[in-house]
Amino acid sequence: MTSKAAAAESKWALVLGASSGFGAAVARKLATDGYDICGVHLDRRSTIATAEELEREVRAAGRLALFFNVNAADDAKRAEVLDGLARVAAPGSVRLLFHSLAFGSLAPLVAADDKSSARKSQVEMTLDVMASSLVYWAQALVWRGLIAEGGRILAMTSAGSHRVTAGYGMVSAAKAALEAYVRQLAFELAPRGIAVNALRAGVTDTPALRKIPGWEEIKARAERVNPGGRATNTKDVADLVSLLVKPESRWVTGNVIGVDGGEDVVG
Repeated sequence: MTSKAAAAESKWALVLGASSGFGAAVARKLATDGYDICGVHLDRRSTIATAEELEREVRAAGRLALFFNVNAADDAKRAEVLDGLARVAAPGSVRLLFHSLAFGSLAPLVAADDKSSARKSQVEMTLDVMASSLVYWAQALVWRGLIAEGGRILAMTSAGSHRVTAGYGMVSAAKAALEAYVRQLAFELAPRGIAVNALRAGVTDTPALRKIPGWEEIKARAERVNPGGRATNTKDVADLVSLLVKPESRWVTGNVIGVDGGEDVVG
């Protein structure tokens, strides 16, 4: 098979937040399902080893791995990633955009003084990274022709979009906005044959969870109340993504899909 023919037959998953948590689990699962992986992550020297290990796992599964250690919310870096992807991926071969960016500010909206309360820069950054960036990536993929009919866009939300947790106000607002963007993108992209959904995972032990004050009790409570008898794990999400990228899921769009064993319904 020629290199052009191989490129035309390849399936790519573009994973934002690829080096840990949900992003890493999805990249690992889809590589075993036959997808080439373009991973975007932001790691410092102390954590880069996890991303490098994931790259090796993708290649060990016989798939291409194209990873970028950049800020996914930066316009120039987004163009750099997509320029690189376009050099190896055929038009329409990006079958999934998976948005799992968990970089936001955790602070009370109104605390004792301005120094301990949410600042304007933090509010705007959290909304941009955790919500609005989904729109910009979707726009660029569509306009470049990298994603087309049969494509899927999936974004990670949380119960924080409609529940209150101390210090979670900025992230909560971003998750609510993310769900609104998902609905609108689903409406606008349906004529193109692209399905868009949000995945609402239950409480999951990830690096992002461990940044939330009192995360140990949040996790312990989830384990106590979950009807399934345990907390959610990243594999639960990756397994659902593996199902949702199949052609049979084409009519599932515009939803917030719970991946939590029933945790959200018991409060």
